[in-house]
Amino acid sequence: MSIIFLKHEMNIIFKVRRKSIVELKNVSKTYKIGDNDFKALDDVNLSINKGEMVVVLGPSGAGKSTLLNLIGGMDTPTSGNVIIDGENISKYNENELSKYRAENVGFIFQFYNILPTLTVLENVELIKDVTKNGVDSKEAIKAVGLEAHMNKFPNQLSGGEQQRVSIARAISKNPKLLLCDEPTGALDSATGVEVLKLLRKQCDGRNGDNTVIIVTHNSLFADIADTVVRVKNGKIESVTANPNPKKIDEVKW
Repeated sequence: MSIIFLKHEMNIIFKVRRKSIVELKNVSKTYKIGDNDFKALDDVNLSINKGEMVVVLGPSGAGKSTLLNLIGGMDTPTSGNVIIDGENISKYNENELSKYRAENVGFIFQFYNILPTLTVLENVELIKDVTKNGVDSKEAIKAVGLEAHMNKFPNQLSGGEQQRVSIARAISKNPKLLLCDEPTGALDSATGVEVLKLLRKQCDGRNGDNTVIIVTHNSLFADIADTVVRVKNGKIESVTANPNPKKIDEVKW
């Protein structure tokens, strides 16, 4: 991150230029479906800045989840380069991708992916052995407001509470990238608002250099994002900076 000093008459303006953390250069992804090729992404170029909340919007089948999977190292491009914090992960082998995911990426999905036979604390502690810069599991649980439920099992929790467990597990890694695929899709609007507040804190709080990327079809998310990326038919339609994102409570969900 660099700081530019601009002098205008008697006022000094401090302008922060954020460093890019994600760069996609001429990225395409083609899947074989029977005898046919399906191009999920088509020559995509995209840059995402560190410390932002980025919302990727588009209809079903637009390529949103494929984009997220490539950034997260869950898949590799057919062509082009995926560069994360200066490293070209599209050249990584499977072991290198596994290490990249463990050390840099937190995932949050629509369905919570927590283990039913483990308590809240045990679910969050699962990632302790695979990350270097993690935060204390109990602190992560406290951050999502579940400190009173640490020893409960998933079937003793509401849907919103289970999603908070998955968020606690993801943020306990202190990931550079927090990748969210429809994170509020299975929740009622009030619970979804609370989840979005937790995600926003990853950009605005003490983890201010962490980056949150949310894939959704809900256009209201554009109001709270720092940057909005619109995807259609495997192509980037637009990338729009939002200089004044709304507070989450200001949006009529």
